[in-house]
This record gives sequence, C-alpha cells and structure tokens, in this order.
Amino acid sequence: MVDLGFRILHQIPEGLLDVDSTGLLDLLGGPTLIHLEGKRKDSLFLSIMLHGNEYTGLLVVQQILRCYQDRKLPRSLSIFVGNVAAAEQKLRALPGQPDYNRIWSYGDTPEHRMTHKVMQVMCERQVFAAVDVHNNTGKNPHFALICRHGKDFYHLATLFNRTVVYAVKPDTTSTWGMSEFCPAVTLECGLPGDQHGVAHAVEYIDACLHLSHFPEHPLPEQDMDLYHLVYVVKIPSTYSFSFNGAGMSAGTDIVFDKSLTSTNFSEIASGVRFCRIKEGSDAFLEAWDEHGKDQSAEFFTRDGEDYRLAVPVMPAMLTDDANIIRMDCLCYLMERIDWTSIHEKPETENIQVQTS
Repeated sequence: MVDLGFRILHQIPEGLLDVDSTGLLDLLGGPTLIHLEGKRKDSLFLSIMLHGNEYTGLLVVQQILRCYQDRKLPRSLSIFVGNVAAAEQKLRALPGQPDYNRIWSYGDTPEHRMTHKVMQVMCERQVFAAVDVHNNTGKNPHFALICRHGKDFYHLATLFNRTVVYAVKPDTTSTWGMSEFCPAVTLECGLPGDQHGVAHAVEYIDACLHLSHFPEHPLPEQDMDLYHLVYVVKIPSTYSFSFNGAGMSAGTDIVFDKSLTSTNFSEIASGVRFCRIKEGSDAFLEAWDEHGKDQSAEFFTRDGEDYRLAVPVMPAMLTDDANIIRMDCLCYLMERIDWTSIHEKPETENIQVQTS
C-alpha cells in the first residue's frame, strides 16, 4: 500500500505560521488534518493546497492563526493541508498523482481512502460548514462555488461574493463530498498569492468562525447572481495548441488569441471567432455536458481557419496554462439561472464514506 504520510494533529505544528508552501512537505511529511479547539465545538472545515501550486489558502491560514495566537478561536477549526508533495515542486499535482480535488467520492486508491477518512472524521465532529480555498490561472472575479441548492449554501456562498457558481460536475471535489454533511463552498480567490484574494479570504474565514448559525430567512433575491456551470471545454490530447495570438504557427493545430482569458464571466456573442484551426487540420474542441455527452456541435462552427461560436456563451476559468489545460480543461461554459424558483432537493446520491 502506498504511504501518503497522512496524519492527524491536535495542535499547530511548529513552523507552520512561517513556512513557504514549498516547505510544507519537509514540515508535515504528507497530507495533514489539524484539529484546533474553539469556543463553539462544531468545527469549520478548511481545506487548502489540494492543488500544490495554489498557495493562497496557506497564506490565509497563517494570517488567521496569527490573529488568534493569544486567544481562543471563536469556533473549532479543522484544517486539511493537501498535496504538499506537489507544493514542493510548485505543481498542481505530481506526474502520476491523482488530482487532490478529484478524489472525494467513489474510489479505492490510497488517496481516496485518505479523503474518505477525512470526511468520516469531520462527520463525527459535527462539522458546521466546509470551505475549500483555491486559485485560478485566468482572469476571473472572486466567486464562490456550490454543489447543492439551499438557503444555507446560498448564505455561506454570498458571505464571500454575490457572484456564485452552481456545479454538479465534477462530482469528485472536496466541496461536492463535504456537501453531504454540511453547507460547503469553494472559494476562487484569483491568482495565487494575490494580496486582495488573500485579504478577502481571511475576512471571509474569520466571519465564518464568528457565525453562530445560518439565518433562518431565505436569501433576498437581489443578493445573489447565480450561474450554472453546464459544460466543460477540453482540447483533445492529439491536437497541439498555443496562445501566441499571431496567426498560425507551423505544426500548431489550434491558436487562441492572448486576450481570450480576459472574457471570463462576460457573454461572448454568437459568430465571434473563438480560435483558429490550421488549414488541413481536423482539430476541434469538445464541450462535455453534465451527462458525459459531447455537445461541441451546438457551440462551435468552423469557417475556414476560423472556429466560431454558434451561440452566445459565458465562459469561466479560461486559462492559457498548458499544463492545466491538458490535466483538466480549457474552460467551463455557464448560464444564469433563476434560483428563486428552485425548490430544495437532493442533487446527488449519498456518498458511501469508506475508512482505511
């Protein structure tokens, strides 16, 4: 069995408040769950560094813990520090590793067994809410992501920003898994280390620690803009691509304009060129829906070298990072939804939490 070095602590490890993300592996030895007692016993669960190159979560934890060095936390806090081995190399995940934000549902790898143990422990601790801190590589506004509908989820998300994204795929994320037990959100805090993103998340986590309960009243209609993450756009692995924005390069199948990543959360009209396809290449983009069906023919049409939008779209999390595109996706496509007309209901089957 692979030894991930996972351990559970009940105090702040010496050096955690000052360590750089690349030093977490030496400090912790592996993924670590840290339980800290507060005035309220039901814990806030905070996951950070699930992607090793997204270190805003570590900076947030360090600021929060410094703030409460000489006084008790308002609420118990459980911190899961994820892929410290990838963090050492400043990578999302190491070659051959699973994505640590894709292992929170069914599966029987050592990594799956670890996250199932984390969820079991947090369920036993009567977790109050779960927050997963992330960064992204493209230009996006700060937003919260939820995987279930319901007033507690809405209140938790809008405490961060009125812009909220609802997604049921991928159904393997930390937020998806923790949503079985408590209100849960993913925070998208902009680029790694961005000071505004760090400050915004620190303010949010501190507010969560002071929150005694979720409001009984429904969220006012004007307090949230909710978008549904419906399609994920991928580039087939057989085709090459670039973001040089300057015409077709020899040997490159797909060329995107450099300015494309600035269109996140903005509607792009139908007919607009999304990218160029090299003459003679049969390259195309995939647009997978929530049911695993490629719907690219509904969104894209080819006109010579121009690959155009067939319908208006609103992209999110567009990135020009080649490693992220190959490992995950190019972007997501969203639609605005009228959340006030949605009745609360379960979105998914229960996770069978396994123990190692």
